[in-house]
Amino acid sequence: MTSTTDADPTASDGYGELRAQLATLTTEAFRPELAEIDRLGTLEIARIMNGEDQSVPAAVGARLPEIAAAIDGTAERMARGGRLIYAGAGTAGRLGVLDASECPPTFNTDPSEVIGLIAGGPTAMVQAVEGAEDSRELAAADLDALSLTADDTVVGISASGRTPYAIGAVEHARGKGALTIGLSCNADSALGAAAEHPIEVVVGPELLTGSTRLKAGTAQKLVLNMLSTITMIRLGKTYGNLMVDVRASNEKLRARSRRIVSLATGASDEEIEAALAATDGEVKNAILTILGQVDGPTAAELLTASGGHLRAALAAAPRTT
Repeated sequence: MTSTTDADPTASDGYGELRAQLATLTTEAFRPELAEIDRLGTLEIARIMNGEDQSVPAAVGARLPEIAAAIDGTAERMARGGRLIYAGAGTAGRLGVLDASECPPTFNTDPSEVIGLIAGGPTAMVQAVEGAEDSRELAAADLDALSLTADDTVVGISASGRTPYAIGAVEHARGKGALTIGLSCNADSALGAAAEHPIEVVVGPELLTGSTRLKAGTAQKLVLNMLSTITMIRLGKTYGNLMVDVRASNEKLRARSRRIVSLATGASDEEIEAALAATDGEVKNAILTILGQVDGPTAAELLTASGGHLRAALAAAPRTT
């Protein structure tokens, strides 16, 4: 049972005000019906946890209009040369860094185009950095180090919606004219209020009280998947559902590159190898040489003129037959 001191601002431990604030958050709510979960069998606990997780996609689905609006704003700015910047602490920060780090190999983005900031810096990816999440000033300094512009998008990530680092990042970015998104898992959050685009995915209390790496973390991962993936689709980084901007940096990705060209064109292995050789291994360019019946340099010119959108480049290709 929750102690009455949790809601007492005068608590003698000095944390009364914060404890009272946490007691109002859905993500921190105590669930009496799970108070003896440790006495259940492993399979039963797994079933309960799996049932909890099944509620997350529906909670994300309820916020799709807000997510779509945030994506459109992000894509518009990135098309002008802006960056997508995630900022969070703890699990939320790690999820942002993870999503950012996966964009270069998936979409051939430069590492400077999608950036993950975590309170406390790289060390905080693997161990807690005391006090880092409590500093709005640290967030402002981290963004200033990136020379933030009005074309950038900053996504503050915080399950509680009250983390000072995430709120500070959004407030500072908004002051610089950047687009701001606040991703949290509590309604009417301070983070949502600070951002131009609040996305509040309310997944309810956790299996373990306050352990927001669970349902809240899953919800944040799903939303970040959407933000980066659909933004890249809008920027022409895909052709249909094919990752035509994939960077072939290892054997698996080199094989995948050839499969993508094959799926997009139906060309023979010999034609695919010739096209990749003519375009320095660039998948999108290789597809354009085959489908558009152009040489490598012309494919590059057409893609530059179309802003990297393969469909537009194909429509502009001067086919001879």
